[in-house]
Amino acid sequence: MSPPLLQALSRWLPPSKPVRRPFELIYAADECPPRGALGLLALQHAATVLALIAHVLAAAKIAGLSLPQTHSIVAMTLLGMAMGTALQAWGGRWGSGTLLVFQPDPMMITVAGAAIASYGLGSLVQVSLIAAGVTLCVGPLMRHLRALFPPTVVGTVVCMGGLGLVEPAMRNALGVVHAPAATVGTAALQIDGISALISGATLASIVVLSVWGGRRFKLLGVLVGLLIGLAIAAFSERLLGLEWLHSAPWLALPQPIAPSFNLGPEIIFAIVLIATLNQLDNIGCLIVMDKTDNADWKRADMQMVGRGIRANGASDFLSGLFGSFPTAPSSANIALVHATGSSSRYIGLACATLLLLVALSPLLTMALTLIPQAVLGAISLYAAAYLIVSGIEMIATRALDSRGIFMVGLSLCAGLATMLMPGLSKGLPDGLAMLAGDGFVVTGVFVMGLNLLFRLGTRLRASCELDPRLGPISHQLTAFVERQGGAWGARMDIVRRAALAALEASEAIQAAGGGRLLVIRGSFDEFNFDLELLHEGEPLRVGAAAAESGEGSAGNGAAVPLDLDALMNSSDDDADAAEMERQLDAAMARVSGVLMRHLADKLSSASLGTGQAVLRLHFDH
Repeated sequence: MSPPLLQALSRWLPPSKPVRRPFELIYAADECPPRGALGLLALQHAATVLALIAHVLAAAKIAGLSLPQTHSIVAMTLLGMAMGTALQAWGGRWGSGTLLVFQPDPMMITVAGAAIASYGLGSLVQVSLIAAGVTLCVGPLMRHLRALFPPTVVGTVVCMGGLGLVEPAMRNALGVVHAPAATVGTAALQIDGISALISGATLASIVVLSVWGGRRFKLLGVLVGLLIGLAIAAFSERLLGLEWLHSAPWLALPQPIAPSFNLGPEIIFAIVLIATLNQLDNIGCLIVMDKTDNADWKRADMQMVGRGIRANGASDFLSGLFGSFPTAPSSANIALVHATGSSSRYIGLACATLLLLVALSPLLTMALTLIPQAVLGAISLYAAAYLIVSGIEMIATRALDSRGIFMVGLSLCAGLATMLMPGLSKGLPDGLAMLAGDGFVVTGVFVMGLNLLFRLGTRLRASCELDPRLGPISHQLTAFVERQGGAWGARMDIVRRAALAALEASEAIQAAGGGRLLVIRGSFDEFNFDLELLHEGEPLRVGAAAAESGEGSAGNGAAVPLDLDALMNSSDDDADAAEMERQLDAAMARVSGVLMRHLADKLSSASLGTGQAVLRLHFDH
């Protein structure tokens, strides 16, 4: 049974878009888990994202803040994370209605730390408000920018986001440090065995329970892994700083940070650019969740994406007024959704409640600083694996020609080069060097720029004259559809359906006594894929009437039952052989007509008045 509070709450939740439930989900978006499962799942999500409070600690270390100052930022950031998570789960006009948990924005670590170090602690308020303002401006534009963010662009960014997690995750998981040159002759890396043991046990527990744990234990994978990692860390005396907890109270209101608005133009430019590019990651996370919740997912729901981005901006603006660190969707929690097979937005509401309780407890917020880096590294590795594969899946949904291959490949190469060769950005102004040194930012800029560049010269309408002297008509039809589908970046399943429908249409036209095919034309936008077959003769009869009458086969209007026994027993000298051959042709033509009507979403034909006709095939994209 679900908790009574959530049962009552369900009557007030804004309705979600009706979709077909994926079979692999244990609890889908609008399904409320039983009380025990809900508590465990919410606790896992809270524990996962609380571990990522290390992003705030890293920025505080760069800025040289004291422990009380760091605690204030942590507490206010937790309030912002709770607000953003609740808005996303609630849905409506200010949320996506998905289980999307928020973390401190890792892209803002360097710029926020530099701003605080140069302009004081109060400048964090201005950093958060600028980032929130950019997010709120981008959200309403999402439904108009769909052409700029096709799955190939978003998938590339999501994939690079996963690749960007690999190096810090491995460094934390293995406790990697640089060995002194005098020790080994040249600079080398040393692996800490205890850290490797902690992270290995954590990751192995998550994987084993996620793959072989079954319905019940699959829900506990990350929580069990986290507890095993903490237990090994405590046994090996790697849980440090426990003495800090003795003087911390259980409950207290967070202390707001006094704002200051004195940032220099170079810092403001860096914040605006990073916040803009962060929306690519935001879009990617929202689309991944939309795809997770919908078994019939075909394209991005940009209205839902816009509402999700609006929730992020609103929560950052409200919490940023009091000194919260900027927030962003947590990819680790999206991986947890995949691991547990549970995307219920009730989990998001319960997780937001837990984050709020932790924010009001100085004892718990202080304890967050004690989670070993090896445990964080193991969770980040799981998230990296999930994001890399999710990005590849998004890219693979679209047909790619040479433009798409270069767009994806060169963008990933640019991002990886920036990651592997950190000296490339040296010599640039400080604001640009900060951006040009980030592989995620570089990949985002490249893939968006190349997408716009390669759209130049790509006509969204094309035609091809069909000439039997150039080869079989079937080959020419298939080549045209596949070539244009790749140039337009259409979905692979639509391209395959369109090619098959064009072949069946060609056979139906020939069997109906029509003349030769003359031209194939195609057009595309993000919602429609259309083909037109221009041919000699009368229009092909399509639709229910043609299916019932059998017209469009032999052209005589009457469907003649096919006598299979007579056909099998007939001979070349049999007087009925010609009739049986006619029946066979009519039956095959009817098969082509049925297949054509099932492959295309809409079908129509018309006369052009010059002894020619056109057959139109429409496919929803």
